[in-house]
Amino acid sequence: MPRFRGAGCTVVIALEHATAVVRAWRGMNTRIFARHSLRAPLSRCICALALIGALAPLAAQVQDSATAPLRVDRAEAIREALAHNPTLAVAREQIAQARARVTQGYALPEPSISAAVLGATGIARPHTANETDLGVGITLPFPQKIILRGQAAKGDLGNFDELYVQQRQLITSQTAQAYDSLLVALRHREDLLISKSLAEDFVKKTEARFDAGTAAKLDIVKGQVDVAQAENDLIANERGIANARAGLNRLLGRVLGAPIEPADTLGVPVVPTDLDRLERVAMLSRPELRGLARQRESAKSQERLAQQYFLPDVTLGLSRNNIYGTEPTYTTSIGIDVPIFFWQHQRGEVAEAKHRELELVASYRDVTAQVGQDLRNSYSTASVALRQVQFLAETLVPSAEEQYRIASSSYGLGGSSALEVIDAQRTLLDARNQYTTALGALNDAVADLERATGAPLDSTPDEKSHD
Repeated sequence: MPRFRGAGCTVVIALEHATAVVRAWRGMNTRIFARHSLRAPLSRCICALALIGALAPLAAQVQDSATAPLRVDRAEAIREALAHNPTLAVAREQIAQARARVTQGYALPEPSISAAVLGATGIARPHTANETDLGVGITLPFPQKIILRGQAAKGDLGNFDELYVQQRQLITSQTAQAYDSLLVALRHREDLLISKSLAEDFVKKTEARFDAGTAAKLDIVKGQVDVAQAENDLIANERGIANARAGLNRLLGRVLGAPIEPADTLGVPVVPTDLDRLERVAMLSRPELRGLARQRESAKSQERLAQQYFLPDVTLGLSRNNIYGTEPTYTTSIGIDVPIFFWQHQRGEVAEAKHRELELVASYRDVTAQVGQDLRNSYSTASVALRQVQFLAETLVPSAEEQYRIASSSYGLGGSSALEVIDAQRTLLDARNQYTTALGALNDAVADLERATGAPLDSTPDEKSHD
């Protein structure tokens, strides 16, 4: 039977496998079912099951090959993450819960309705009663208490809003870093392919010199070892690429194994130089500080509400009394809470509310210092990463390339030794790997600096790639 490449080859193999299964089953069971009429139906059933099992991998392969990878740039990836990341969905539901608590804070108490039967001669004989009472009542809190409860709930809602903004900034930073990780892994693969190509070129030159009698067999073996090492590094790189794709898919809310390809290059972003301006922006924009400010507003409302314990809630009631044989009468009642044990309130909810407010004041000072330190650390990391990228691009990588060019050219003319060429080749690969890693670190540092600032940086990536 002829063989074909791709899906056709899979079809042929699947059909042959199914045929072999059916033949084997028939051979083993001919004697068992020879005397039974179920042999033909069972044979057809086994054939069908064998075909289904053999063709299942083919269907999966065709489906996978038909799925086109998602190709996105960095901005699109961030938009997809902000729209579909499950962590943000959790934060949105928490905001909805806080908004519902605001409605509860401003809500009025529900009225109550009561009915009473008096004078019955037995528990199960209400018809023997001589009096029925119907009443309605409601407890009205002091209006200021309702307003303060609503304001406290609004402060909590504002805090959840700021937490949502903070989560969005964190997802943005994580998505940018995951995107850059995929770019770094793919670029490492390009470097490894170049290294393998250089190693193979060295082997060809060495074989030519060996045939001419100017090189030893050991040099050929050394070149082949470098080719094998490059191939092994490529295999290991596949794991890094797969992990980077899975991490990016998770942030985008997609299936971890879904195909995805970056549309951007690993460029050199601009790092702002005005640290003082960034610090001022961070103090105004960081959601942690704004959230604490909203919590302080809520705590102030809670303290004022606790101080209102001396303002009594009023309970109003109205009932209709119907004594059989007489005219109905009406009863009106009013009740007021009397805060006699005032020290319990002062040492209880009032003291708790005051200390909560003082706690938030101290937390605000501490978080302010943390924000400043976080910003300075991120700025220092980005600045150092930019200097490393510039040094590698302008000094180390060109020097390594020139060293390899001279060594390779000289070796082709019979001048340099194989050891010099191999050493220059490894130096070049190491320099390119350092540059790729530094580029990824710089992009991650800039993304983290934007998170630490709490607002978009006035910079755009330079898509120039130092190949």
